[in-house]
Amino acid sequence: MTDPASKIHSPAHEALAADRYRRSRGFWRWLAFLAAAIAIFALVGRFVLPGEAGGERIARVTISGTISTDAQRVALLDELAEDDGVKAVIVAINSPGGTTAGGEELYEDLRRLSEAKPTVAVIRELGASAAYMTALGTDQIFARRLSIVGSIGVLFQHVNAGKLLDTIGIDLDKVASGPLKAEPDINEPISPEVRASIAALVGDSFDWFVDIVAERRNMDEARARSLADGRIVTGRVGVETGLIDAIGGEREALVWLESEHGIDKDLNIVQAWPLPRGNYGWVADFVSGSARSILGLEGQGPVMLDGLISLWQVEPIP
Repeated sequence: MTDPASKIHSPAHEALAADRYRRSRGFWRWLAFLAAAIAIFALVGRFVLPGEAGGERIARVTISGTISTDAQRVALLDELAEDDGVKAVIVAINSPGGTTAGGEELYEDLRRLSEAKPTVAVIRELGASAAYMTALGTDQIFARRLSIVGSIGVLFQHVNAGKLLDTIGIDLDKVASGPLKAEPDINEPISPEVRASIAALVGDSFDWFVDIVAERRNMDEARARSLADGRIVTGRVGVETGLIDAIGGEREALVWLESEHGIDKDLNIVQAWPLPRGNYGWVADFVSGSARSILGLEGQGPVMLDGLISLWQVEPIP
């Protein structure tokens, strides 16, 4: 009688197992190579894929969600300014605003870009605060009749949780180098001295915001200040008050580019920012999602901001 164990450890069986192991290892190596190749294509695709480079075209820069400073975006806008194939840039905006520094950076970048080629802003649902500041950086502003625009102003928020901390028995203390260091504290109201310091900070930022509204919208300062009380208005009221130029969307923006600058409205429109994802978007989703999970940033909500902001709504838009 043949011992079953001898069959398991027979030379033929061992050779078959070794062959299966080699095939399995080869399959996983091939799969890893394929994943790496797809990732490389996803990163460089916008430079080599047909239709994304070469030939005359119009670039679209989309600004959505919470605005903050972004070195990669700065570099991209500089590239568009230097690219002779890009004949114009459409800035598509749907944002409640963001940090004052982020809005300033984006405004200045768009002003430099506008010196090189025509730019036009298209406000979709929302272009408020730092997002309206962004629109001011372009040559022409369009919005839908019922889009929300405006909210010219600067904000510093403080939460006084002193009573809550007292209730749960937490006492905060600190040693600071000066009376205004790390103020205001979360466990007490804003003192008059601290309030005056923050008001000066807000006022300085607000004055700059008003100045660019007056300059870019051809208003005197008094008129700009009368519109800079933080109010939001519809696109229709925005036209009436001079905050924007006309009612419309991307179609109307293309017509304007053709009539005012002689740019063919039928030119191919290429998505320049955020970087095009094409057929490889799942790679970016996977990498981005994994990174957010590692950092404990679940979901797709806006970046939480702390400090000086130019924002219409702190809560995410549904």
